[in-house]
Amino acid sequence: MSDETQALRRRNLRTVAALAALFLVPLTAAFLDYYATSWRPAGHVNHGRLITPARPLPAVALPAIRLDAPGAGATAAAAPVAALRGKWSLVYLGDGACDADCAQALYTMRQSRLALNADMTRVARVFLVTGGVPRREFLAREHSGLTLLDARVPAAAALTREFPAADRAHTLYVVDPLGNLLMSYDARNDPHGLLEDLQQLLRLSHIG
Repeated sequence: MSDETQALRRRNLRTVAALAALFLVPLTAAFLDYYATSWRPAGHVNHGRLITPARPLPAVALPAIRLDAPGAGATAAAAPVAALRGKWSLVYLGDGACDADCAQALYTMRQSRLALNADMTRVARVFLVTGGVPRREFLAREHSGLTLLDARVPAAAALTREFPAADRAHTLYVVDPLGNLLMSYDARNDPHGLLEDLQQLLRLSHIG
């Protein structure tokens, strides 16, 4: 390869790198400002509780609990991809028997996602079952599309301990597509606050 060709190649590489930086640096800076600092756009008040700093959740593959499977505790094979990755996730942790508090939280989760309209496909609903036997018939009837993951297995401990333990029975969590735990909400409060925060996050996000 001649010196002239090598010089041309170096110039082309520098041009490509400069163009990449032009697009990536502002995006990276905005992402870090939003998730890694206390800065927020002026005039916007978060309705949920920010988890500061955001907690990177471990990549754990958990068994999926099939609502259409025979047998109360039937599960499928462990998911081939890590839980809570690729989409924004609304997450509830609790006993599979799903008492009145659980039912209220799942209802709020479902209605908030539906209210996102066209953006609803960007948000997954996830129930991390930490104990008991899932109410398959109730969950299948009332919460079609809900993802149930078996957090009763030993491998789940590394994941579930990252979620604040206080008042989990009434709490919904927001996890971003990269697996960062960002916010928590009291499901007994006005659900419009959760909806507004989700809409804001989806507007600002270029991922998921």
